[in-house]
Amino acid sequence: DRSREPPPRKTEEVVVPATRTAKDPFAAPATVNLVTGDDISGRRMSRTVPEALKETPGVMVQKTGHGQGSPYLRGFTGFRTLFLIDGIRLNNSTFRDGPNQYWNTVDPLSVKQLEVVKGPGSVLYGSDAAGGTVNALTVAREQYGEESSWDRRVYFRYASAESSRVGRAEISGNAGKKLGILVGTSLKDYGDVVAGPEVGRQRKTGYEEWDGDLKVTYFPRQDTKLTFAHQQVDQDDAWRTHRTIYGTSWEGTSVGTDRKLIYDQDRHLSYVQYQETNMNGVFEAMRASVSFQEQDERLARVKSNYQSENQGVDVGTYGTSLQFDSPSPAGRFTYGAEYYQDRVDSFYRKYRANGTLSSKEIQGPVGDEARYDLLGAYVQDEIPVFDRLDLIPGVRYNYARAEINKMKNPTTGQRTSLTRDWDTVVGSGRFLYQIDHREHWNLFGGVSQGFRAPNLSDLSRQDVARTNEVETAAPALDPERFLSYETGLRSRYDDWEGSSSVFYTDIQDLIVRQPTGNVVGGSNEVTKKNAGRGYVWGVEGEARYRVHPQWTPFCGVSWMTGKVDGYPTSAPVKRTEYLDRLSPLAGNTGLRWNHPDRPYWVEGLVSMAARQDKLSSADQA
Repeated sequence: DRSREPPPRKTEEVVVPATRTAKDPFAAPATVNLVTGDDISGRRMSRTVPEALKETPGVMVQKTGHGQGSPYLRGFTGFRTLFLIDGIRLNNSTFRDGPNQYWNTVDPLSVKQLEVVKGPGSVLYGSDAAGGTVNALTVAREQYGEESSWDRRVYFRYASAESSRVGRAEISGNAGKKLGILVGTSLKDYGDVVAGPEVGRQRKTGYEEWDGDLKVTYFPRQDTKLTFAHQQVDQDDAWRTHRTIYGTSWEGTSVGTDRKLIYDQDRHLSYVQYQETNMNGVFEAMRASVSFQEQDERLARVKSNYQSENQGVDVGTYGTSLQFDSPSPAGRFTYGAEYYQDRVDSFYRKYRANGTLSSKEIQGPVGDEARYDLLGAYVQDEIPVFDRLDLIPGVRYNYARAEINKMKNPTTGQRTSLTRDWDTVVGSGRFLYQIDHREHWNLFGGVSQGFRAPNLSDLSRQDVARTNEVETAAPALDPERFLSYETGLRSRYDDWEGSSSVFYTDIQDLIVRQPTGNVVGGSNEVTKKNAGRGYVWGVEGEARYRVHPQWTPFCGVSWMTGKVDGYPTSAPVKRTEYLDRLSPLAGNTGLRWNHPDRPYWVEGLVSMAARQDKLSSADQA
């Protein structure tokens, strides 16, 4: 009898990445966007996590294939953006430069909320957080009462243009007020994409996926929570069709020659987290986490001559973190430490046309029998300078170490090994100013440093880079560095909310691909070098206004530009060009109607993008 159940516990809007503490987004000292679970599975009906972000100002989603998706946050993507799952890093040391598929391994139907914080976040989260940080808060049991109860949820999504069928079944329950459990599974069958009449059906663009998740939450005391969670994804036969004979020429694009190019992706994450609040004494709150995540990637390729290649990377990541909140002489400290260790196996094999093994390489896409350690310690202080002004300074020490046991020497082709380490200190200073006493207007901004330590992909990759390019190892690299300035304005009333911001990011020692002038296996050889200096800056804004209890128009817009040094031709000649895949002036506007009494709604949305003429040589090609 649902009439006897307690009312649902209301989930407050919180932003963790901006300050690493629970906070109303309106009071965050950075540009913040929230995408709720209702947005993902209901209003936007998003197919993947990257596609759930496509209406966010300042975010452009690039898809090499239907099974891939890589958001650009303020001009950066791939391993220069950081993704967290309940505060645990998805990124590992094998992530590639440029667009990749890893964010697609998070089931959007298991996400309660995506928290997007733009700009460098290295002080709180370490390496990779250059363009921004996205934290996915996953679903959990939300209702607790004196008696045990169970709820069920069934979801189905069908889309004709991609011939897809997506379903999820979920059950959650509680045993009194102390124990909650949620179990869910998602099945996804994507058929071939059907484009407009000039393109039609695009063969070999479909794939299958299975996802499962479990979360158990225990409250031993009122302000104490212990969580165990496990999630996994199995993605099979996701083609990269553009490099195969099944590609389709559009507006002059070339069709590939490979007969097969397929990715399989598996990911498993298990963690235990402990959280306690309202503590008495030196500590006000504490959070601790222990996790293990395994990401397996397989690529199967058949060339035009029927010779084939199989390569793969297996990464097991052990993670632990500890964080405290304490009163400081001038405010409130947030401080802690975290440690992640990747253990990596990598392989590469070639086969003749008759299927017999022709060669087995020393390493796969990255060095084999490798280990990568990432250690960080941070402290941040929220200081109320006076009644309406808060200052938030922070500093972080980070140490990274790479150890590769089996690696191919790019010059001799013989087996070699590599051990490198780096350490760095970065800082940030942010502010939040309440313009009016009624807290309708907030001004925010600050300066923040970012960095990205060279990972195993930078140091040891032996793989296809862009079209007609093969990337070889580059063991002598240093960290990339970023310095970002931002200021913005927010307003919030009962029927109106809006925000705008302007940012500028200075880029130093960017790791870029440099042609060597050599040809390897018919492809131009490139390697990596700390040769990129440049900048990116832009403006963003969004607003919504409830003109009537049932009618709400809304809009969002962004514009950015930027340049960086690189090597646009096969000659080792450096030139300053626009950033690759720089988003043009883009925005969306829409109107939503809600039924006054029932959960019915209708929404219209128009997305727009201006013509982009700020193109790099790679974009033009």
